[in-house]
Amino acid sequence: MRLAMVGLGFMGSTHLQAWRNVRDAELVAVVSDDPKQLSGDLSASAGNLDRPSEGRLDFSALQKYTRIEEALANPAIDAVDLCVPTHLHAPLAVQALRAGKHVLVEKPMALTGAACDEMVRAAGESGRTLMVAHVLRFWDAYQPLIEARRSGSLGEARSFVFRRRCAAPHWGQWLKDPSKGGGGVFDLLIHDVDMCVHLFGLPEAVSATGYEDLQAGIDLITAELHYPGIGSVVVTGGWHHPKSYPFSMEYTASFQGGTIEFSTAGRPATLYNAAGEAEPLTLSGKDGFAAELEYFAACVTAGRQPELCPPSQSAQSTKLTLLLNEARLKNGEKIPCLI
Repeated sequence: MRLAMVGLGFMGSTHLQAWRNVRDAELVAVVSDDPKQLSGDLSASAGNLDRPSEGRLDFSALQKYTRIEEALANPAIDAVDLCVPTHLHAPLAVQALRAGKHVLVEKPMALTGAACDEMVRAAGESGRTLMVAHVLRFWDAYQPLIEARRSGSLGEARSFVFRRRCAAPHWGQWLKDPSKGGGGVFDLLIHDVDMCVHLFGLPEAVSATGYEDLQAGIDLITAELHYPGIGSVVVTGGWHHPKSYPFSMEYTASFQGGTIEFSTAGRPATLYNAAGEAEPLTLSGKDGFAAELEYFAACVTAGRQPELCPPSQSAQSTKLTLLLNEARLKNGEKIPCLI
């Protein structure tokens, strides 16, 4: 699979690192409207993950484009990886699909449910692979949770808390513009909402409380997703003021037969079983971004759709996250999930 990387900011730089480890993919082009980035200088890339900057890369063997249309017109390019501001996801993905390219697009899928549906339709009409980069589905620390739910090895699901927090971003001012990024809760916690969709499907209803002041760098929510037969499923966190607040993500997942807990703040994935024992869990150690991109490349190469991360579910995750923001305005009132 021959690939064009579209967007060379923090997430584009992160994907560039990961693509190096994907045997089925060859990077042949980069696209950016920033001359500095297009020269290979990615030293200004920054984000909320503790990953080193790429610094300066050698793009001399690659095609370099300032407009995506140039890449889409190149018949040597099979697929595009879209790491651009969220408001550009839908129009660029649809444009690429209609040009006959396979598309990997960063999360959130789009800013509206209607735009997500348009992307799904365009993928179906084109016969090309569309996948949204919901990396948590491939993150090694979340695999024991996914497997326990899939296999039923720990019995019935009882209570789940997913938490994700960081400082308000200072590396991309578009993220503070809700017309471009959707806001902090939408951009950040869609990871955890998508994990809920992956594990449980859509809830019957939702409720939420919280506070939003994007210009002050505050966008917080505590949301409950109401599923029949599960005691509680909570998604909480958001932006806590700019710059200094540390990033963390974590979950506590309680089943009838034990609780699995993980936090990037120093608590490795561990099973606390019903017998009262703590069992550290063996993880693959594989980088989640590399695993995600490897899976996309394998789907494209084999001509199959991404069953582990189907765009129809990514659309549901987007619509559900938007519904949680709507529920926050109702200050805890339970509202039906009619997605």
